[in-house]
Amino acid sequence: MAADDFDDTVLDESLPRDDSSVDTTREDRLDDEDRLKHDFVEQVREALDEGDADETYSLVEPLHPADIADLFELLQPEQRRQLARSITDLMTAEVISELNDYVREELVESLTPDAVAEIADQLETDDAVQLIEDLEPEDQQAILAKMEPEGRAAIESALAYPEETAGRLMQRDLVAVPEHLTVGDLIDYLRDNGDLTTEFWEAFIVDPQHRPVGTCQLSWILRTPRHIPLTDVMQRDQTLIPVSMDQEEVALRFQKYALISAAVVDDGGRLVGQITVDDVVHIIQEEASEDIMRLSGAGDGDINEPIVLTVRSRLSWLVVNLGTAIVASSVVGLFQGAITKFALLAVLMPIVSGMGGNAGTQTLAVVVRALATNQLTSSNTVRMIGRELRIALANGAALGLLIGSGTALLFQYPLLGAVIGAAMIINNLTAGLAGIMVPVTLERLKIDPAVSSAVFVTTATDVMGFFSFLGLAVVVGLA
Repeated sequence: MAADDFDDTVLDESLPRDDSSVDTTREDRLDDEDRLKHDFVEQVREALDEGDADETYSLVEPLHPADIADLFELLQPEQRRQLARSITDLMTAEVISELNDYVREELVESLTPDAVAEIADQLETDDAVQLIEDLEPEDQQAILAKMEPEGRAAIESALAYPEETAGRLMQRDLVAVPEHLTVGDLIDYLRDNGDLTTEFWEAFIVDPQHRPVGTCQLSWILRTPRHIPLTDVMQRDQTLIPVSMDQEEVALRFQKYALISAAVVDDGGRLVGQITVDDVVHIIQEEASEDIMRLSGAGDGDINEPIVLTVRSRLSWLVVNLGTAIVASSVVGLFQGAITKFALLAVLMPIVSGMGGNAGTQTLAVVVRALATNQLTSSNTVRMIGRELRIALANGAALGLLIGSGTALLFQYPLLGAVIGAAMIINNLTAGLAGIMVPVTLERLKIDPAVSSAVFVTTATDVMGFFSFLGLAVVVGLA
């Protein structure tokens, strides 16, 4: 880890600053959609270029931590380091936690282990883990060695779980009390213990083995007489999250049961943490973006991702598509003689394959989403296949009639119109079937359908589009 130009003054709030040089209102900084204005960003860039740390600080100081994070992402890498040096005491844990993953990693690698440890100690466990999980093991150990023992133990425990699981995501700070207490006992406990977490929505009631037996929302606690036992007011039916559960499944449970927070339990059923809805909002955004980018083969799709990584991820996908294109072209090669005799076939065949590809993409997008949200399961797969085939038949018939009639009228060749119309129907049925069967099959094989489905569906529609159109043309004697 490079110390670069940072030092242990990060988070030092004692540094005096002259903030009289610049006075900007909220309207000067943000537009109607709460985005940083171009003119304001240019002001910051100019101050950085001139090396005026005081003016830079005065410009940035009024911003919300989330807006400061946005500002970092809008700057060039060197300007980001300059900005961090100019606003050391504004580089709070809130700002760090809001940063884009690539930008945060870049800045963290430039900080000293002492500075990163100081930031990590102020973060919730899940945010602290996110801060250091992508660093090299030796850098992680250097940072952990500088942290407070309690925080270090929590992060080490979290890092022991696989990525994108509830164990990695959960917060260790929670309120858990034994089941023999009364409401008054709980209120006194919350008031008398200053070390408890200050942000929570419910208290977890546990048995002597520290297994959750119920939850008690703060609203119930405030509205219930002190002498009432917690066992009489708590909700026994609760959604428990295993530590090994994938974060996407966690998000689905929060959505399905309208949860605000949920207990996380280990293999023995003991309470080890909690997940809150603010964490789940980030998961939903990440998973949705990840699936759509994987479907297109665009990698992470992050504009802050290093160019080398972007080229590598996109090129590998394009190479695969090149192979499938060769397969499709080989089908065309089988009908070279027919195309030579009747050149109009070469003009019209891309229409059939292209429309099939579009139809397949529509079905694929619907099915991948249905799989991701658990709308499509083994219980309704057959019904879904029938539904998509009916849709494909209807769309194919409509498109076939349209293109067939247009071709017959334009070229004064009714038989050619009939051939392309029939091929359109066949390829739309192929698109509908491939669009659902490919992702469902990959899902059954434990392969992410968002990653691999598109290439198979496109290949199927290209091959069947060319084969059905050219094959029908040969069968009916057009060539």
